Amino acid sequence: MEFGQLIQRAMEIRRQYEAKEKQLYGSAWTNEEIALGFVGDVGDLAKLIVAESGKRNITDSRKKLAHELSDCLWSVMVLAHMHDIDLEASFQNTMDELENHLSNNP
Repeated sequence: MEFGQLIQRAMEIRRQYEAKEKQLYGSAWTNEEIALGFVGDVGDLAKLIVAESGKRNITDSRKKLAHELSDCLWSVMVLAHMHDIDLEASFQNTMDELENHLSNNP
C-alpha cells in the first residue's frame, strides 16, 4: 500500500471515531485532545520498549509494541492531516536535511 493510501485509511478510521465520539460525548475530539491521546500512546510505547529490553514484565510485549507503534503512526498521520501538513513530502524533506547534515558533519 502506498503512503497516501495509508493516510487515507487512517483518516477513514478517524471519521469512524468522530461518529462514535459524537454519539458518546456529543462532539468529536479536538486536535488538542487527539494530541493528548497521542502523548498517552507514546507513554505506553516507552513502557513496551522497556519491557522488550527485559526491564519490565509485560505479557505479549512484542505484539503490544507492534500495535502501539502502529497506533502512534496513526496519530501522527491524523494530526498531520488535521493541520494540513503533507506528511509524505515533509518526511522526505526532513530525511534530506538529516542526510545533508550527516554528510557535512562527519
